[in-house]
Amino acid sequence: MLPLVLSSDSHVFEPPDLWQKRIDAAFRDRGPRIQRIDGADQIVVEADQILSGIGLISNAGARFEAPETISADGRFEDVLRGGYDPEQHLKDMVLDGVAGEVLYPSQGLFYFRLADSQLMSAIFRAYNDWLAEFCRTDSGRLKGIAMINLDDVQDGIEELERAARLGLSGAMITEYPFEHRRYDQPEYEPFWAAAAALGLPLSLHTATRRQGKIRGAGEKTLRDASSRSTKAHYPALSMCDMIFSGVFERHPRLTLAIVEFELSWVPHVLSSMDYTYRERHGEAIYRFKDGMVPSDFFRRNVVLSFQEDAIGIRLRDIIGVDNMMWGSDYPHSESTFPQSQKILADILAGVPADEQAKIVGGNTARVYGFDVAKAGRP
Repeated sequence: MLPLVLSSDSHVFEPPDLWQKRIDAAFRDRGPRIQRIDGADQIVVEADQILSGIGLISNAGARFEAPETISADGRFEDVLRGGYDPEQHLKDMVLDGVAGEVLYPSQGLFYFRLADSQLMSAIFRAYNDWLAEFCRTDSGRLKGIAMINLDDVQDGIEELERAARLGLSGAMITEYPFEHRRYDQPEYEPFWAAAAALGLPLSLHTATRRQGKIRGAGEKTLRDASSRSTKAHYPALSMCDMIFSGVFERHPRLTLAIVEFELSWVPHVLSSMDYTYRERHGEAIYRFKDGMVPSDFFRRNVVLSFQEDAIGIRLRDIIGVDNMMWGSDYPHSESTFPQSQKILADILAGVPADEQAKIVGGNTARVYGFDVAKAGRP
């Protein structure tokens, strides 16, 4: 039997009427909705902007039975009830052998692409209110991650502070902002300081780029496959921008979680960062104090959420066991649900028990403040 299992990356599935009911009145006619088009449900915003189908953000278990059926097409009635019903969500956790979960959005991932920044902020506020209520069903086992728009940094700080008052346990920002506003820019300094002071970990979650095409939206192209296969490129850039610009030196209590990008890409990036810092002073122009190198800040301030990267497990001595957190991705098509226990047992075979305990739950408990005794109750 595995040690206490906590998922650092699970999801809710927002009810279709969430934004019609909760968004500020001024945005209600333009807010997100699910609309059935040609027999499949699509996420629509504004008058007629189709963002994505819902098949990839639901459909848990299909990968084990019929992976060839997985596509962006889906219908809300086929979404697992636990996605939007907290009581059923807790029952599904028991079925999967998971004692506690960190919760991210499903539809909400796509809204980082919206052109209208004020509409995006309104969408995020309404979602954060609903998620906080969802998590209050069992706050010891459900930890919610707020959505934050940083187009206006002061607005982002105010929503971050409000999220803390709501009882949410962390905040997600775009994995990659507009090119001219990447995370090395000094305008973000007050936000980094606020997150550190509040003790709220920040997350870069897959599918949340501020720009570019959403995979699976619009015309089919093989470049979707290429993008998925290299998706760690963007959070790697964001992480490097933060490290090389000294964000973690100035804010040593700030934690950054890189979520749903697996593990194996990290060793090469760490060695490349240190090489660049050591031998390219004209590029690594910010110089750290006390002999620190970029990989030191990764190991102190960055954690990685993965699902089943067996190669990454083999490289754990280079990545750092303390930097690795497992997640189930419930209820998405990639999810390990309902076979999480079996998959974890397989990929962790031969890993020492103390390291297993950190990877499957201990690190997640530390980062997100789970009371292990409370989370572990039946």
